[in-house]
Amino acid sequence: MNKMIILAMMGMLIFVSLYFVVSGIGMHAQVNTEEESFHNLQSEYYNISKADRDAAPTGSELNGKLAEIHNFPSELLRLKLVGIGSILTGIYVLLFGILVALIMMPKRFGMVLAEKGKM
Repeated sequence: MNKMIILAMMGMLIFVSLYFVVSGIGMHAQVNTEEESFHNLQSEYYNISKADRDAAPTGSELNGKLAEIHNFPSELLRLKLVGIGSILTGIYVLLFGILVALIMMPKRFGMVLAEKGKM
């Protein structure tokens, strides 16, 4: 029974670490598409003459595009940094699982030797 609990715990640690790594990689995959849409939005906005951009009324679609342009860098930064943090968290959890296995190894080895000695 004790072995099953340990195996379940190790399986859970592996599953959690894989979840974090896959979600971080997914966030990094989004960066390229988001950067492309950011550059397209910038080119659309800056292809309009400066006089037309300055004359745009408050709340217009043009000002909405400008607000979107100003919000994009923080979203890209979030995708990059949280993605890296998620990948590193997954790696940390997996290393923690390896540490637990290494700590349990001498105890398990001692139990095997004790069983061999009784025979």
